[in-house]
Amino acid sequence: MKERERLVVTGLVMLMLLLWFGFAVHRSPRFAGSLLGGLLGVTGALLMLVPLAYSIIKRVPRLKTAFTRRVPMRTVLAWHIYAGVAGPILGLLHTGHKFESTLGILLTAMMLIVVLSGFTGRYLMSRISQEIREKQSILTGLEAAYRDTAAELASRPQEAVLAARSGFLARIAAGLFMPATAPSFAAPYRAIRLVESIADVEYAISTHETFKRLFSRWLKFHIVISYGLYILLALHIWSGIHFGLRWFA
Repeated sequence: MKERERLVVTGLVMLMLLLWFGFAVHRSPRFAGSLLGGLLGVTGALLMLVPLAYSIIKRVPRLKTAFTRRVPMRTVLAWHIYAGVAGPILGLLHTGHKFESTLGILLTAMMLIVVLSGFTGRYLMSRISQEIREKQSILTGLEAAYRDTAAELASRPQEAVLAARSGFLARIAAGLFMPATAPSFAAPYRAIRLVESIADVEYAISTHETFKRLFSRWLKFHIVISYGLYILLALHIWSGIHFGLRWFA
């Protein structure tokens, strides 16, 4: 996500959590059945259907091709993110902080879990991908510096042998106290430091790649619980129609 978009979405998520904690100070048992409460509920439900539409468009090639001719997928993804947070916010307002029925409690809890899982996965995946790109750029620079140093050492192989035979403490001391302008010893120890730096960066990239694979599973978890949310939402709408919508009267 872009920085401004990330800040806006973070603010909306914080607002959603603040509204949920409002049940400790406010409860209105009849608000959900009122005209305003009903309109908030319907609008929130429609907004929560936007991420479902995004999921369908993304996974149906023909539909994706037809849709993206008019609207870029980046824009559709932005709709998915904003609607996926705004819908639950309106849903929480619709409840009037009346958490009494089992279905209502499950639906509210699932809304919070889906939003938090999607926000966390989206933010961390973006951050991890950025970290991998930055470290790969650093690795490319280190490898280029090592190739230059190796070419320099190729003309003085005896210095490389002396550096390889020196102890660990000697290499540290050389790295701290030996001036970089000393041509007889700078190149061997510089090569050793470059090798160690390359190993560190490669290990960091490997670790980030592992986290990225784990969060790809997190994304699948987010999709599964999203479908669970839609099932609960459909049951909630059916029960509202079955027992009567007071705000239509």
